[in-house]
Amino acid sequence: MSDSVENGSPAAATPPSEGLSALKIDAGAEGTGNSGPASPASPAGAGSFTASFKAFSKFGDPKSDGKQITLSQSDKWMKQAKVIDGKKITTTDTGIYFKKHKSVKLGLEQYKAYLDDLAKNKKVDVEELKNKMANCGAPGVSSHAAGKAASTVDRLTDVSKYTGSHKQRFDESGKGKGIAGRKDLPDQSGYVTGYQNKDTYKAH
Repeated sequence: MSDSVENGSPAAATPPSEGLSALKIDAGAEGTGNSGPASPASPAGAGSFTASFKAFSKFGDPKSDGKQITLSQSDKWMKQAKVIDGKKITTTDTGIYFKKHKSVKLGLEQYKAYLDDLAKNKKVDVEELKNKMANCGAPGVSSHAAGKAASTVDRLTDVSKYTGSHKQRFDESGKGKGIAGRKDLPDQSGYVTGYQNKDTYKAH
């Protein structure tokens, strides 16, 4: 009886420990291979930076596979992340250090080396720089610029404020009249100009 219990208890205990070790191996495989609590934290930061790198390397280039980034895409990314501020780091600086790599496009590892070089020469913390770039959001205009642009567009497209010949191109509701708003079309109705009772006569 005791033999069966002894034999049974290790067998029952073995699968959970195997499962835990398998989970640890799987968790470590995504990171640098180090086990322990440090490995999940490091891929999170690296992952968002890598995702941003991929997004900006495709920005304005539909044919890009997201593996290499150009100087103009990089500058767009840095401006959005407020890394390029026109004082500490300028587009002249980024151009100088980017061109040191003698390539029109840089892969992720080359790009990290470029950032290290730039940060070291401009006396900026490279990790802080990467953190800003990882958390600046998807490529696009900033919310402040978008609001400003939207209000400008609204003002320019408000037809109630149009004057002169442009005013004649829209009806009261703001709908365009098409060609009738751009050309003086001859009246083919047969009525003389200024006749007020048009379409009131009923033929018998």
